[in-house]
Amino acid sequence: MSKTSFSDRVVPLTRPRYLVSLTLFTIVIMVYLLDLRLASLVFWLSTSIVADNVNSTGNSPGLPMVINTWGGAFTAATDAAYLSLLKPETSALDAVELGCSTCEANQCDGSVGFGGSPDENCETTLDAMIQDGTTMKSGAVAALRRVKDAISVARAVLEHTTHTLLAGDFATDFALSNGFAAQNLTTEDSAASCARWKAAGCQPNYRINVSPNPATSCGPYAPVALDSKEQMALSRGKPEGHDTISMIALHAGGTMAAGTSTNGASRKVPGRVGDGPITGSGSYVDGDVGGCGATGDGDIMMRFLPCYQAVENLRQGMVPQQAAEDAVRRMLRKYPEVQSGLVVVDNKGGHGGAGSGWTFTYAYRGGAMNETVVVSVPPINDAVADLR
Repeated sequence: MSKTSFSDRVVPLTRPRYLVSLTLFTIVIMVYLLDLRLASLVFWLSTSIVADNVNSTGNSPGLPMVINTWGGAFTAATDAAYLSLLKPETSALDAVELGCSTCEANQCDGSVGFGGSPDENCETTLDAMIQDGTTMKSGAVAALRRVKDAISVARAVLEHTTHTLLAGDFATDFALSNGFAAQNLTTEDSAASCARWKAAGCQPNYRINVSPNPATSCGPYAPVALDSKEQMALSRGKPEGHDTISMIALHAGGTMAAGTSTNGASRKVPGRVGDGPITGSGSYVDGDVGGCGATGDGDIMMRFLPCYQAVENLRQGMVPQQAAEDAVRRMLRKYPEVQSGLVVVDNKGGHGGAGSGWTFTYAYRGGAMNETVVVSVPPINDAVADLR
């Protein structure tokens, strides 16, 4: 009978024990690592939820809420719209209409409503728009003549037509057919202001590439033929009188609306329409995301649809402050001297603003706030090279 070695006798017994021990050790390590991963995952998810909640609510005062361009006289509109939302029967559209019409009646800063910003012919005309944040439908009037209630006429366009924008005398005809009264929008002050402007050689004005020289003459003007190689004049300085009320309302139920009302730029060429009644420029709202209101040099701003851009920035994950700054910087890249102001609010009430060329302000009131707060926004002063 052959002898067996100690190892021959031991291996069959120790190998299973070794494998069992190794297996148990591996399981313990895997559980530990899995537990570590789960802990990290739980931590990441919790911080993500907190961060998302912060980004969603931000500095929101709570709902209902109203926010609009400018402080000062414009806060009367903020208060009127906010207080109306405390009544359950008031909709977000109602609040925007009431807020903007308050500024129209009060002639806020002379830049909203009748008797302000007369054109070259000494006539005041009005621009306004209003938008429903649920349907995205908007109604607007441009160069509205002889009717004071511009924002209400704009709402009539929204509710009683399938159109978006009516202009000039035809907008006036529509207003009269819908029960609005024809009134003279010129006041003693606006007539006197226009007379002084004409006596001073019609300075400043918005004419370029015309004869006689618009820098020294009132016209009448005739166009100057431009050589194809000649650089066309782009501007003759900063425009005069272009404040605007642009307002966003957030109902306690979550619905949103936005609107804009203005009498445009002082000394404008008759028939001029600014950015105010242009959906996506003067204001814009999508209840799924948020809203924006704008003020400033409308002839430049409407080339960029800054409020549409700002709301889309919200959709891409930016917070309101970032969304506003990005939209302003897009304009500054092309027009470093542009005067602009944007206020942006998400659909939870988080808000922010940005501007250029001046110190911009916006006003808001929401939740249980007892009074309106005005926020001052310094201009973006980035060098052009930093904007690219």
